[in-house]
Amino acid sequence: MDGIILNLPKISLSPGDTWIPTVAPYPSDGSSLSLFVAEALPVALAVNNPRASIPNLIITNSGSQRFDIYAGPFTKNSQLTASPFADLFQYIPGIKSSLANQVLASLNGAGAAGRRDILEERESVEYGLGNVDKRYKQWLQDMDRRHGVEGRSAQNQTLGYVTTDSCPGVGDDTLHAPLPYYSIPDFIASNQPAVADDDLIDLVFVDFIESQVLVILNGAQKDKVYSTADVNIYSSVLATEALGIFAQATWN
Repeated sequence: MDGIILNLPKISLSPGDTWIPTVAPYPSDGSSLSLFVAEALPVALAVNNPRASIPNLIITNSGSQRFDIYAGPFTKNSQLTASPFADLFQYIPGIKSSLANQVLASLNGAGAAGRRDILEERESVEYGLGNVDKRYKQWLQDMDRRHGVEGRSAQNQTLGYVTTDSCPGVGDDTLHAPLPYYSIPDFIASNQPAVADDDLIDLVFVDFIESQVLVILNGAQKDKVYSTADVNIYSSVLATEALGIFAQATWN
């Protein structure tokens, strides 16, 4: 299914508008994960959507957000760099709000069957294409663990990468304070709708976790056996287009 083609107008973010995946805790105002799932997706997926008025919970993977969004011009390149994956969003209607919340918890739980396999398979494909995001984040986390508190408490060190080499002189051994690193869950969700636990909502989720969502739903209740026949396409808007649509609607 074809997504929405965007020609972004000239959009510029103010100096205070910066969102980063791991330097700010999730959820928080400075987290690009919060920006994407709690603000951008609800706006973008509602465009030309007849189900927009129905309360929903949107679930996606945190790894979909690959880069920071900085103050200054927000261009098509900014959009695609921050959120490069052309994932589709599907939904299952008529899910109790309390049950939808269980799906997110189960996806992030240690006992979720196949959760790691799904994400590892996706990351393996991306690494083969030259995307080293997962290994890069592991390195950032290690820097923060080993040097973070001490480095950032030193007044004479600027933020930067902490590297070493065997060459004479300072070179890459110049002292820096590493960026803070906050662990993030594998899956993130939009804000919970303001409905009662028994109220029915749309459970919206990124397409590649469909099989896992069905397993969780069928394990969490016995009233209905959910299958692929219950899953529908929620919107033609792709994940990689969401930030651009949101930018046009709210930042322009």
